[in-house]
Amino acid sequence: MNFWDIETEKNFFIEAMRNFASPEQLFYNLTDGYFAYVPKGKSAERQTLQSRNSLIGQYTEKWSKDFFQPIAESLGLFAVNSVVCPELGLSIQSDADLAFCTTNEIQQKAENIKLLFEIKMSIVNNYKYENGQVNYIGDYKSHKGNPSILRSDSMLKAIGKSINIRVSGTKSTKIPIIILGNSPITKNYSKKVDFLKKAGIIQSFISLYPNPTDDFIFSTKGKGFQTFSDYQVLSNYIREVVNSDMNFFSSMLPKRKLGQIITISAKEKDDISKAEKFLSLIGE
Repeated sequence: MNFWDIETEKNFFIEAMRNFASPEQLFYNLTDGYFAYVPKGKSAERQTLQSRNSLIGQYTEKWSKDFFQPIAESLGLFAVNSVVCPELGLSIQSDADLAFCTTNEIQQKAENIKLLFEIKMSIVNNYKYENGQVNYIGDYKSHKGNPSILRSDSMLKAIGKSINIRVSGTKSTKIPIIILGNSPITKNYSKKVDFLKKAGIIQSFISLYPNPTDDFIFSTKGKGFQTFSDYQVLSNYIREVVNSDMNFFSSMLPKRKLGQIITISAKEKDDISKAEKFLSLIGE
């Protein structure tokens, strides 16, 4: 499987213009040509390009499904877009972009969902459209845009949705959540993503673009953010996440109450039983 790259982005523009979109819907129409992003040093000429957002959203969701399908199949699961599950707070208006499920259906029961993906991918590099050709002109550092999870609002929306799923009820505590991007993250979020992973809100932020530029954050110290460049390594990681019997728990309890729970749990016969007893008591 091919990771995200320049050819993938070119293919988006070519397919969109071939099927349904005009250049004005996909590019900034500046004085000296059509650009995917406003180059640094140039004016946007009072333009804001919103029409591309839904198009690239649909493209990246389908691309991600095709990309992860072999991994899902190796686990005996289905990769499904736009999953709805009211038990997890996933409605038609706010569905799961992609999920690994035991059945190939959009409407899902919580127990059939084994992994949730929130997709925050976009066009990363800059391109110029001229003479019917889409030409690469620079990486994300050459333009004024903040693509994918380099955008603070994309990060905050992904975090907010993950928290909403986590607090939706007891059935959400065993489902891992991964945020998919195709860019690095900013230094400001390095410690935050590691904390979110450690706290169990999400299992990781992942970039599927191995080489977006020369100098960037490849992974964080606590692996809250990781960039993958080898499909087998990624597959092994996803399989480990799905097969790990994880449980999310979060609580604020007085030390006396917490001590009582630990004492009661410690009386169980083995580590698994102790963990199960602890989780049941802390959830009461």
